Amino acid sequence: MTIKRSPWTGMVPVDDTALAVTDAAGDGVPVIYLNGHAAVQWQWRRVLAELGTQWRHITYDMRGRGRSQRSADCSFETNIRDVDAVLAARGVARAVVVGWSYGAFVAAHWASRNPARTVGAVLVEGAQPYDWFDESMEPGMRKLWKRIWWPMQLLRPFGMAPRMSADQLADSNIELGKIARERDLGPVLDSIAVPARYVVASGESFGSQGGHEQTRASLPAVTARNPNIQISAKVASNHGSILRKDYRAIAEAVREVAALDHEGN
Repeated sequence: MTIKRSPWTGMVPVDDTALAVTDAAGDGVPVIYLNGHAAVQWQWRRVLAELGTQWRHITYDMRGRGRSQRSADCSFETNIRDVDAVLAARGVARAVVVGWSYGAFVAAHWASRNPARTVGAVLVEGAQPYDWFDESMEPGMRKLWKRIWWPMQLLRPFGMAPRMSADQLADSNIELGKIARERDLGPVLDSIAVPARYVVASGESFGSQGGHEQTRASLPAVTARNPNIQISAKVASNHGSILRKDYRAIAEAVREVAALDHEGN
């Protein structure tokens, strides 16, 4: 008997917060989408539309972002645990995990720890091991987040800006710089035992001065070490515009990893 699911939108309590979750239902393979550092679930809309209703799309705002509630702890580890909380709340045993930017790091860590629960992973412009951070950068990063925090608040009533403090945003960004280091991220990627695909941009964001392309250059070594990981596409957009301009390539990578899971069973 086929169980007909209905779309659901609501709040999932976890720790000291509650996460704004949307489950589009559908009877197909579940796909959970993990946002960028200060991004919101709405930004995946083009990918969802491209894949269509034959997939079960689950999106949510990370704690302290979008329409989710504030939290005293917005560390990287809490965001990994929140994937478990959302899937458990929606009764999903296995899923494709798709992450963009910050969310790609979360997706890579979650997939490496949960191979039996991961259909496959799609890493969009993130989870690329590169030593771009050093401690001398920390004061400047904190100053930057304090400067842009106030303008961001204009979008908060619309659920389009983080509820995190400027210090929390800076702490999260600094923590990610450490997590991205080759000695830390490399072993995580090497341990991924499910089909994983990168979708990477080729354009540079304003002010990046070639930094993104240097980071992307780390991927051939990753794919050489782990045959489960490949680059699905390198597209023309930049880091910030990839969900908007190259959503078709992301959707194709989802189809690719899901098909590989089907062939393996």
